[in-house]
Amino acid sequence: MARSIRLRPWQKAALERLATSPDADFLAVATPGAGKTTFALTAAHHALATSQAERVIVVTPTAHLRSQWSQAAARFDLALDPGWSPRNGLTGDLHGLVTTYQQVAASAAPIAALARRSFVILDEVHHAADERAWGDALVDAFADAPRRLSLSGTPFRSDTRGIPFVRYVQDEAAADYEYGYGEALRDGGVVRPVYFPRIDGHMEWTAPDGSLHEATFADALDRDRAAQRLRTALSADGEWLPTVLLRAHEQLREIREVQPEAGGLVIAVDQDHARDIARILRERVRTDAVVVTSDDPTASARIDEFALGSTPWIVAVRMVSEGVDIPRLRVGVFATTTTTELFFRQAVGRLVRWTAALGPQQPAFLFIPDDARLRARAHQLTDLRRHSLRRAERDRAEREAMRSGNEEQLSLFAAISAIALGDGVEHEQPAWLLDTAPAGELDDDGLTLDLPPLPGAPALPGAAPTFSRVAKRRELRDANAVSTRMLVQRTGLGHAQVNNELNRLAGVGRIADATLEQLERRLRHAERWLTRTTPRGAGTRA
Repeated sequence: MARSIRLRPWQKAALERLATSPDADFLAVATPGAGKTTFALTAAHHALATSQAERVIVVTPTAHLRSQWSQAAARFDLALDPGWSPRNGLTGDLHGLVTTYQQVAASAAPIAALARRSFVILDEVHHAADERAWGDALVDAFADAPRRLSLSGTPFRSDTRGIPFVRYVQDEAAADYEYGYGEALRDGGVVRPVYFPRIDGHMEWTAPDGSLHEATFADALDRDRAAQRLRTALSADGEWLPTVLLRAHEQLREIREVQPEAGGLVIAVDQDHARDIARILRERVRTDAVVVTSDDPTASARIDEFALGSTPWIVAVRMVSEGVDIPRLRVGVFATTTTTELFFRQAVGRLVRWTAALGPQQPAFLFIPDDARLRARAHQLTDLRRHSLRRAERDRAEREAMRSGNEEQLSLFAAISAIALGDGVEHEQPAWLLDTAPAGELDDDGLTLDLPPLPGAPALPGAAPTFSRVAKRRELRDANAVSTRMLVQRTGLGHAQVNNELNRLAGVGRIADATLEQLERRLRHAERWLTRTTPRGAGTRA
């Protein structure tokens, strides 16, 4: 049965351009929150349905994003295995897999064998330049793929390390389709406007050479002293950071009066810093926070739990800096010493995801140190926001003027200003009355696309196909493992003997290669065997 999906105008335009592109490679650059995943999975579904490819391979920057992509694929009837490994292989009742750049670097050869007939999605492809081995492995793994769709939420330069499958023009990555933050704001109903409260301060510190320094963020310093000043401000032992966290929490509390589940994100310097921030939030702000660090094996589960819950704050180092979808995030604190444009835009991207149910007024806020580098980053995005909001307000004012005959309408955006508060916070007041609701684009029948049925991989009886199939496989494999252990205990046979017999009865070569039907059949044989077996030492009832 065909499934329909609603597309945004840019997604439809990008799909049309992709369909007419004769090249194997296509780079789509779209602002975070715009819907790159929907665009990519729609394209992948179409490639499978029209026999342009036999499977789908998605490559992500982090392990956490594997499950997120697999679950998103479920909405497109695509069953992608987020737990794939070369040892387990890929069974025929799945449409493909989700892996990471790191795993590709370690398993390029087995992935290459699968990629020859695959539609490949390279998510946040600029990460392929993080490690030279990653870029080399991508070429080895995907050079023979019939189509490679590269995605990025941030325009990027090649610098000294080019990225495979990306075309460059004068050292700039050339996108085949680009949809920026300013365009998304103008369209309405795509991303949130982000405001940047800037916090000044007076810092004192001792430099590595033993010299004593003091400065505010308004003071001009060389690069080394500026970095020391920022690190001093972010120290958990000072008063600057607790003050900022308190102000950010007050902003979040105001938002939660309207959106009770709204959340905040603090991006920390390192793992110890993240834990210190959680302590400050608990002791000074009187609120709990979820801490996720890369050394925590439960980090992905904790992110998922936070995304679906209502805990006010999550503190992380880099775990949620890119790609992680937590639409309820409305407030952020940039408490890290990483000041590159790429990282800053990634941080902003965590706050921009539009939630239609919240209505037209849903601004987001990123509290930043009033450091000159961060101020410049924020100013670039603020200019895009101002331009977009002015245009939206001007269009509305013109409509009002036509109805009332009064052409002296004041621009609400003219009232936005940076004001110095007594605690040192410079705060741009948002245009609360600005109507940024979508202009009815999703009501356009031309933006509804029917997804044709996919070949093979039939739906499970009584359940939606796709991710439920992946989850069902995990459930059946776990159940088979439990049954095997019970049979070993009851029969006294070895694990290998029990496994071999059950595999023989079910017609399975290896558990890793078993289809859902074979796993279910194997489990039924195990259950019958258990019912015929008396627990060892149980004796006989009188």
